Amino acid sequence: MSPEQFLDAIFRHRAIAIFRGHHQGRAAGAMDAAVDAGFRLVEFTVTTPGVLELIAEFARRPGIVVGAGTVLDIPALEAVVGAGAKFLASPVFDPEILSAARDLDVAVLPGCFSPTELLQAHRNGAACQKLFPAPGYLPSYVRAVLAPMPFLRIVPTNGVTLENAADVLAAGAVGVGFTTSLFDLAEVEHRQVDRIYERAKDLLEAIKHFTSATRPKG
Repeated sequence: MSPEQFLDAIFRHRAIAIFRGHHQGRAAGAMDAAVDAGFRLVEFTVTTPGVLELIAEFARRPGIVVGAGTVLDIPALEAVVGAGAKFLASPVFDPEILSAARDLDVAVLPGCFSPTELLQAHRNGAACQKLFPAPGYLPSYVRAVLAPMPFLRIVPTNGVTLENAADVLAAGAVGVGFTTSLFDLAEVEHRQVDRIYERAKDLLEAIKHFTSATRPKG
């Protein structure tokens, strides 16, 4: 998936379900609950057991865009793209990862925190800039950064909750990632997928006002 295609998808759906855990055999069921609730952008971190099989499984599903998170080196990048990942995310900004992904025409969300990192990632061709970790108050930080640099495509993935997700999007973020606010690892461990499903529905309901069929051009 090219950066342009990913931007279309993130503007259309606005939310990414991000699974990070160490629960062998439970990740698929947890993500199934999120998909059943309406998530269409999903991500598994490379630290998740069986991640390549999970990526391959969800990549085969019509309408689902699957990505890989915590991609920190070229071997991991090549492995997850080979398995079917359509976008990549990282907790850090690494120009080498961006360059390799660009050669493969795969979208990347590098982790950035400061305005300088966000701008450098944009200038290096990042489809979006993953805001990580979360600042004290997400909406205010996003709004402050975008005031002088409205061309940035910020996607916070840490600290986004049911209570602040709509405010983060209203501040100008192009999308949000839900990790622990969606996947409670105790529920994952005990296969309480009904609770994950209900939480996923609530999260998507909170941001439905911001979903759109097309993204603004320019």
